[in-house]
Amino acid sequence: MMSRRTEIYILLGLLVVLALVFYFSNRNPSSGIPGVLAADAKFEPLDVREPQLRLDLLARLQRLEYTGSHRNIFVALPPLPRRGQPAPAPERALVGPLPPPPPPPLQVPAEFFGFATTPSTGRRVAFFTSGDEILVIAEGDTFLSRFRLDHIGNETAEVEELATGRHASVPLVQPPAEQAPPP
Repeated sequence: MMSRRTEIYILLGLLVVLALVFYFSNRNPSSGIPGVLAADAKFEPLDVREPQLRLDLLARLQRLEYTGSHRNIFVALPPLPRRGQPAPAPERALVGPLPPPPPPPLQVPAEFFGFATTPSTGRRVAFFTSGDEILVIAEGDTFLSRFRLDHIGNETAEVEELATGRHASVPLVQPPAEQAPPP
């Protein structure tokens, strides 16, 4: 055990160390954001009395020809071929029948209006309306005898048409709000 006198000396020593740390950490007289220099306060903007576009200088710069060994990055189009270089061959037009147009996008005759997660299995089920009928479909199940629900997202449901293998994203729609009868 320490004597009472030793404990007091240690306490006084710690107080002296604390005072020194406090003194040296606050020696900077400028209080404010660290890293901001006082030289920043001496900034003065340039005194431009009548700013105007100097078209004469711009025209003189445009007449200069770039003579560097690399491509001029300030020219948007590549330079025309020089006299000794052959001109590029024109593209040949397609000969024969035109390819058929792509099929129209897949239309799913149902609206995706919500989803839920089953607590027991953690599988997601989607809620669709087709006319007056409400369909509850789990991922991987078929509906309307020609579509399969591939994935249920937060904003869309991914659907595949079984006959063709085409895919479609059905967006989530909010059902219209029912109006309350007037009082």
